[in-house]
Amino acid sequence: MNKWYQIFHRNTGLSPYVWIVFCILPFYFIFRSSSTPEVVAGIVMIGLFFICYRLSFVSKGWLVYFWTSVQIIISVAMTLLYSYVYFSIFLAFFIGNIQNKAGFYTLYIIHLISTFITINYGFATQTQMFFTQFPFILISLIVVILLPFNTYNQKKQGQLEGQLEDANKRISELVKLEERQRIARDLHDTLGQKLSLIGLKSDLAAKLVHREPDRAQAEIGDVQQTARTALKEVREMVTKMRGARLDEELYPIRQILRAAGIELELEGDPKLKNTTVLNESVLSMCLKEAVTNVVKHSGATKCLITIQSTDTELILKLQDNGTGMDMKSDFYRGNGLRGMKERLEFVNGSLAIESGDGTAVTMRVPHVAKQPVKELDL
Repeated sequence: MNKWYQIFHRNTGLSPYVWIVFCILPFYFIFRSSSTPEVVAGIVMIGLFFICYRLSFVSKGWLVYFWTSVQIIISVAMTLLYSYVYFSIFLAFFIGNIQNKAGFYTLYIIHLISTFITINYGFATQTQMFFTQFPFILISLIVVILLPFNTYNQKKQGQLEGQLEDANKRISELVKLEERQRIARDLHDTLGQKLSLIGLKSDLAAKLVHREPDRAQAEIGDVQQTARTALKEVREMVTKMRGARLDEELYPIRQILRAAGIELELEGDPKLKNTTVLNESVLSMCLKEAVTNVVKHSGATKCLITIQSTDTELILKLQDNGTGMDMKSDFYRGNGLRGMKERLEFVNGSLAIESGDGTAVTMRVPHVAKQPVKELDL
């Protein structure tokens, strides 16, 4: 549930103090009247307006439209009787929070027409207060036209970002589940059959050791060879699980950026040849973290990934055209940047970030000669 002070200023771009001024301002217009009944009636309408405004936020269904209609009537009455037009700004903000498309457009049109008619009526009757506050009335009319759509689109964008985040979490869970199932299948296919064969041949060798020693020796030799083969396959499987290949990671990265409405450009060959599996895995993890930051925080429409290999190092650069980042003294503490920096430093790499027209993240890892894996004899 929204707190009372959040209702008036959240997502509008205005300071809460501006809304407080709008809450106090109607009393100035009311107390200008010399008639006590008019003052009392004005105070009652102000109190009723804010009560209905609060109820509009906490209600559901048809009650939302009922309380909004009451507010429109009060806004029209305040404009005609006291020349106070600024309740229309409150209504413009609230109407933008209505996510039902038909309800939003219906209330938007009713509010716009009623505000326009009452303002023109005030000028037509040559009410002095309308002429003295003409610039502010004009600004209010512009706000009534634009603010509902701005708030409506912000709400829609927030919902879509939430849905995208939920979808990404769901995809991550499905990927983990599929990976577990794949590991289980690989272990069953790799070890299950080989261990069963080792067990059968060991039993056979135990039975033949006294009757046919030569044949028993051959069976033991088969057991040793099968064990070596199983060990080799397990090592290969573990290496695949440990290593995250850059070219394979680019596909889900492209999908995430596309879902966020960000165009991806790639320069360079993602199939790395002179980089160890460990360094490539570190780069892949850091690139995913950097792309996540672009989607969540940059507001970018384009993203460029550049892969450059020199004689001594591999350089991976991610550049977006977003809003940039606030480079503070404790900059590396947030947005997963500290983890990226530590991962790269672990493999003697480095992380550099530049912020201007967008953000550029540069990751470097050294080239290390790959060492062949030696087989261990059992």
